[in-house]
Amino acid sequence: MFVKKLVEKASLKKPGGNPDSLKSDDVNPRPIFHYGLPSGCNLFAHDPIQKILAISTIDGRIKLFGQDNTQAVLESPDALPSKFLQFIHNQQFLININANNHIEVWNIDLNSLAHVHVYKEEITSFTILQNTFYMYVGDPIGNVSVLKFDKEQCNITQMKYIIPFSASHGNSTADHTNAAVMYILPQPSAESKRVLIIYRDGFVSLWSIQESKPIFTTGGTLIQSLNHDTKKVTAACWACPFGSKVVIGYNNGELLIWSIDDKELGGTQSGPLFKLNLGYKLDKIPISKLKWAYADGKSSRLYVLGNSDFSSANLLQVIIINDQIESRTTKLGIGTPEPCVDMEILVSYNEQTKHKEDCFLVIGKSGHVYTYDDSSIEKYLIQSQTRSPPSSLPKEIKVKLPYVDTIITVAKFITDNPCMLMLSSNEDYMLMSKKIPSLFSFESKQKDGSSSSSSTSGFTSFSNFKNIYITGHSNGGINFWDASSPLLIPIVSFNQQSEDDQTLSGVPLTALCYDMETRLLISGDQTGTVRIYKFKPEPYAIESSFLSLQASSKKGSNIVQSVKLVKVNGAVVSITTSHDSKHIAVGSDQGYVSVIDIGGATVLYERRIASEISTAVISLQFGMCSLHGFEKSVLMAATKDSSAWALESETGNILNNGSVHPKKPSKALLIQMLDEQGTAGRGSNASKGIIGNSFDDGIVKDSLLLCSEKAVYVYSLSHAVQGVKKVCYKKKFNSSICCWASTCCSDAGLVLVFTNGKIEIRSLPELTLLKATSIRGLALSTSKPNSLPDSSICASQNGDIIMVNGDQEVFIVSVLQQREIFRHLDSATRVYNKDLIVPQGILVEHVKEKKKGIFGSMKKVSKPQHERETELEASRESFEELSTLFAIANFALESESQENIHTDEDEVDLDIDDIDIDGPEEKPKGNTMMGALNKQKLTSKFNAFKGKLKEMNVKKEKVQVKEEQPRDDQKTGSVDQIKKKYGFSLTSETSAAKMAQNKLSDNIRKLKGINLKTAEMQDNAQTFSSMAKEMLRTAENNDRRTS
Repeated sequence: MFVKKLVEKASLKKPGGNPDSLKSDDVNPRPIFHYGLPSGCNLFAHDPIQKILAISTIDGRIKLFGQDNTQAVLESPDALPSKFLQFIHNQQFLININANNHIEVWNIDLNSLAHVHVYKEEITSFTILQNTFYMYVGDPIGNVSVLKFDKEQCNITQMKYIIPFSASHGNSTADHTNAAVMYILPQPSAESKRVLIIYRDGFVSLWSIQESKPIFTTGGTLIQSLNHDTKKVTAACWACPFGSKVVIGYNNGELLIWSIDDKELGGTQSGPLFKLNLGYKLDKIPISKLKWAYADGKSSRLYVLGNSDFSSANLLQVIIINDQIESRTTKLGIGTPEPCVDMEILVSYNEQTKHKEDCFLVIGKSGHVYTYDDSSIEKYLIQSQTRSPPSSLPKEIKVKLPYVDTIITVAKFITDNPCMLMLSSNEDYMLMSKKIPSLFSFESKQKDGSSSSSSTSGFTSFSNFKNIYITGHSNGGINFWDASSPLLIPIVSFNQQSEDDQTLSGVPLTALCYDMETRLLISGDQTGTVRIYKFKPEPYAIESSFLSLQASSKKGSNIVQSVKLVKVNGAVVSITTSHDSKHIAVGSDQGYVSVIDIGGATVLYERRIASEISTAVISLQFGMCSLHGFEKSVLMAATKDSSAWALESETGNILNNGSVHPKKPSKALLIQMLDEQGTAGRGSNASKGIIGNSFDDGIVKDSLLLCSEKAVYVYSLSHAVQGVKKVCYKKKFNSSICCWASTCCSDAGLVLVFTNGKIEIRSLPELTLLKATSIRGLALSTSKPNSLPDSSICASQNGDIIMVNGDQEVFIVSVLQQREIFRHLDSATRVYNKDLIVPQGILVEHVKEKKKGIFGSMKKVSKPQHERETELEASRESFEELSTLFAIANFALESESQENIHTDEDEVDLDIDDIDIDGPEEKPKGNTMMGALNKQKLTSKFNAFKGKLKEMNVKKEKVQVKEEQPRDDQKTGSVDQIKKKYGFSLTSETSAAKMAQNKLSDNIRKLKGINLKTAEMQDNAQTFSSMAKEMLRTAENNDRRTS
């Protein structure tokens, strides 16, 4: 029996294969566009100049959102979550550090990975020094390294400049388990000069980059002594625009505000400036994130986020930071649908309304993103400070697809419109793409969080669109979209209708079928109602910009000519049309197959299939087969348990006494009849003058394709019609479950989509694997009984796939190698604008502080143009100095440092030559690094002023000499006053005498040290001599005994 089956199987295979069949070189399944939010979001990053938002995921993806609805996806080589994610502002580079401490540099202009730097140590903190390509990296042992990204070479190098733990922290006895650098914060308005380093143990050090030493320290043992428990730093941020106050959050829920004084060299602070009581410490909730938002006047705010592992009603709070905080704390607890893991503020300005449209975003623990109107938060807090009652609490809105108010339950995708006459212009597309609201915009958000989209203005014909996407929704709505470009633009939308003009809303659609040539749209819903829409001939009359047909009748409709209703038994599951589009076959979840005459809207026959396990009719197809030497028009049906049934098309009589099904039943996905000649023979019968009846195309099929969740089979059609199971080809799925299947390329290929995101392309009928790919982040699930599907998948005849995952994201996949489905694909994915002209106010923002209380009121002050240019030039020179500073080793090598640690200053060998009688030679102040830097600065300034000095005439020089004399006197007086203030003498003679006295004391100390050292050496010599004599006597005694 086994040998017989092998012979039969071999006899069906064509020798040499079909030369016109689909080849592996013809296909290349790949995602070409992603719209919406990716699943598993965990971290934000924002470029305020380019207006780009980046969201990383737990599986190594980074989604970019730019202006005008531009979007792009970056996939890291490793599917790991991000630890740090930051933009180099107004540059085409994004830095991502994953859980393996790999530093990835992404070129967001090309949407490609430019460089990966493998860092050898664990990275505990990371900060980009903006306006440069330098980066600070902190490690667990308390050291801070400086990295530089070379834009030309596209690589990262480590600079010689370091900030060691011993120099910055200065406590060698500190617990090194808590020595990790948690935050590195360049000081605002002095980013190139000072940086604030915050350690896990709470120690805070303000480091001077030029002097290579801490100039102010606080925290650490100061806070640990106040409490018996050891608390650790978990969050920190600046709380003023010029870097004089910092807010630090701890793992025990405390929030402390520390004052940072960069003018008191070597100074320390005895304790925190202020303590914020927000309830986190009471519940022992660690502070997870802190973010400070500066605002004019008295409305600067601090956003506080508690750890997501704890449950509390006020994990997210906002507090006003101003001069009134000592007497009154104004705060707002923001209720979130779930605990959150990150937050970000998007600052935007509407040119039309001349108002701010700032968004406050949070990422939930589930990966969903929620947005708040930040202006409403600010308004609520300001009103809370007054006697007037505040407005309603700000409400969160879940970020979802802006054009999907309800879940898509069924969809159709039509590419290469056969009725297309004229494409819409590029200008129309660019205009419409800007009008469509972004994911984070409040412009079109309604109270329930849904969004309304405007359709194409002046819509007159479907023939203007190359691709059309049709969606049926859970509320009964039907939407047509222009899918000629990646950004779906709405064309027309309407709800389910009846002939008596009664709109039925809220009934989910379960099946759709559309024929462009005959202008027929057929829909089926859960109540078993089949609606047949007949559209009017094109062109249509121009109405308003949104062609909504919710209240239109068959007589007054702009598009619909007639609507006919037919009722069937059970919820509609599948719909297919006959070859001439005069009949439709409808399958229901109760096992009924109904054939309806479209013209009369009458049911020709209805048959119930009595399946053994599940009777739901999942898939239907009209066709012709060979039966007992005659051609027979049949209607093939597949039930949910993967059973195949054959019905006579004209009468509905069941031809096979028993169904054809696999041994182990599984949910059926697709049934399709395949012809005898393959791709080359399609339509051969029609070319010979053989024309089928109204049900089929007259082409005799010989194979039956049946795909289920666990396997795909190719049966002999002639045998299946007779109820005989004859398997020609089969393929079982062992690794994962198949959730969707469709044929493509004129039934020459089979597209399979699996729940784990894998996509396979197989040839037909051999089922040979041509290509396979996995889409990261695509996680699908099989539909549950008596429930709506969580995702929607549909494909065109060429295999172009649109997958909508709930209301969050859309994947668009292309299958063929040499095929471009969309126009404007490059512009839709270009988030970086390299031609952006940055306003002057973004680069230079002067803030003036009015001292009053702990927090002074701050306001922006406009400066003259020449002062702004001077500040820009000074800032640019300051940043240029960093290249010299960071290129020179400011501390000895680690080996030399370790040797110096074990060497005590008092134990250094002294020599008589060490005594300096004549005094030290004149040396420039500062270390070698500063000497090189000062030399470079003096040289550049001298060359700049050299030309100007030569042009001065003799008369002006004399006048200038006369005017400079009192200035010198005044300068001398000022120096004397400063010396007097700090306790120095006013005359050079006295200073010289004091210097001589100090030098004499130093020489006496050195002489005493030499004398002590000499005496010690003499004692050691005597001891050694005594030991040698003793050893000699012992040796002589031993010789005598042995002799």
